Amino acid sequence: MTAYARFSLLFLSLFFTAPLFAEDMETASAETVISDIAEEKTLQDYLAELTEAGFREKEELVLKVVETDEPETLPVMQALLEGDLYYVKDGNTLVYKTSGDPVTVFGGETMTGLGSRDIKKISVNNSLRTLLRAQISRVELFSKNPQTRKTAAINLLKSADELDPALLDEALSQEADAGIKEILLLVEGIRQLESDDSAVRLEGITALTGSLYPEVRGALSNFANRAEADGNGKELAAAEAALSKINAMLRFNSIFENLYFGLALGAVLLLAAIGLAITFGVMGVINMAHGEMIMLGAYTTYVVQQLMPANPGASLIVSIPAAFLVAGLVGVAIERGIIRHLYGRPLETLLATFGLSLILQQAVRSIFGPLNRSVVTPEWMAGTFEVNPALALTYNRLYIIIFSLLVLAMLALVLKRTLFGLQMRAVTMNRPMASSMGIRTGWVDALTFGLGSGIAGIAGVALSQLTNVGPNMGQSYIIDSFMVVVFGGVGNLWGTLVGAMSLGVVNKILEPWAGAVVAKILVLVFIILFIQKRPRGLFALKGRSVDMG
Repeated sequence: MTAYARFSLLFLSLFFTAPLFAEDMETASAETVISDIAEEKTLQDYLAELTEAGFREKEELVLKVVETDEPETLPVMQALLEGDLYYVKDGNTLVYKTSGDPVTVFGGETMTGLGSRDIKKISVNNSLRTLLRAQISRVELFSKNPQTRKTAAINLLKSADELDPALLDEALSQEADAGIKEILLLVEGIRQLESDDSAVRLEGITALTGSLYPEVRGALSNFANRAEADGNGKELAAAEAALSKINAMLRFNSIFENLYFGLALGAVLLLAAIGLAITFGVMGVINMAHGEMIMLGAYTTYVVQQLMPANPGASLIVSIPAAFLVAGLVGVAIERGIIRHLYGRPLETLLATFGLSLILQQAVRSIFGPLNRSVVTPEWMAGTFEVNPALALTYNRLYIIIFSLLVLAMLALVLKRTLFGLQMRAVTMNRPMASSMGIRTGWVDALTFGLGSGIAGIAGVALSQLTNVGPNMGQSYIIDSFMVVVFGGVGNLWGTLVGAMSLGVVNKILEPWAGAVVAKILVLVFIILFIQKRPRGLFALKGRSVDMG
């Protein structure tokens, strides 16, 4: 047979057998895919193997668990690292176990009735812990949740020397959030401080300059100590310059924080002093029980919250008018029952209201007990607003500042635009003339006293969000309230606002270097010297009765 004939025969055989060969290949391929799908495992399958695996097998399983990228992946790995991952011996059900009853990993069901012999911890060794930390960092750094990534980046600042450089480079290349990327660059800067190359170390110092994270400041301080010990003047000077800039920024943030706290304190003093300024301005009464009106407002907030325990936010809003009514009605009762019989006798009024304050304190102790009570802060008032890593402002103080200004604005509107406000201002300026014009000065006094007491009750609502509610809480603010009234000007709302905010800010600025007690003494001395020059305060109230006084 010629070569041509053999080639033709081979071609014909391939032509007729190719479809059969292709069909066999397709069948084999389909069987392979089906086999791969059948062997594909879920997170639950991998975790089930942890119960009987050795340490080396567990390391392989951890890597496979990370690849599943399911919602339960991160909590399971953290529980395994912390020694909180167990399994039930009967059925191998995985559970979390901390202090209470075990909770199933999948489903979150609480399993009651299990003793210590019914469950067993999934053990880990040091090698597995190192792997878990690295993989947890990877999962967090590449999470879809920006807050999780940010928290992970901040945590890396504490252990930058233990981080895999390749993982950091990968995170930097994939991170789209500018804020998170900035933190990762700080992590890289801390790592550069450990380099053998002086130029790289200087680059690290430059990258860390201006950061307010405590970990950065600590890393620079340690680096400066090493540079000083090694006699490296250039690196020491660079580190000290970076630290000097950071310290200057920290001082500025501290001043801003004290200013914010001072405004919050001034807001509370404003609410506490408004009522005192009104009653003192209209009636000339020194009410030593004014602090107890604050206390009654705070306890009203506590009682309302006990009646509405499921909704602290709504209970706080309800507490505002409730505290105003309770303290206001008590104030009217005090004026009608005691104070109206003592007009013109300031010393006896002072002693009577001081005795009344003791009676109210004891009454509250008898009803609620001597222990302080706590009021739950609503979720929308809790938490802080982070301006930068060294400055976080609490939301509750911000709300109190805004609330106090709103109360002041509403009170000014009442005094300027209502008949009662007109009559009250008339009595303040000239009581005999107001009486001759048909104004019932006695009831104006009672309603004015009730208004001032009601506003003090509102101050108690605000104060309940800053401190515990107790029988003596009003006594802490009565002296400061009188100082605000004297400093700002008796009966003047604008003067009360300026006086309250000024004293609050000055107190908080003096406290860090002088202490709380010395700061109050210095403020008191300043006010004594001030009223020697301006006896009527910053904004003196004008009127015939005032001029005659």
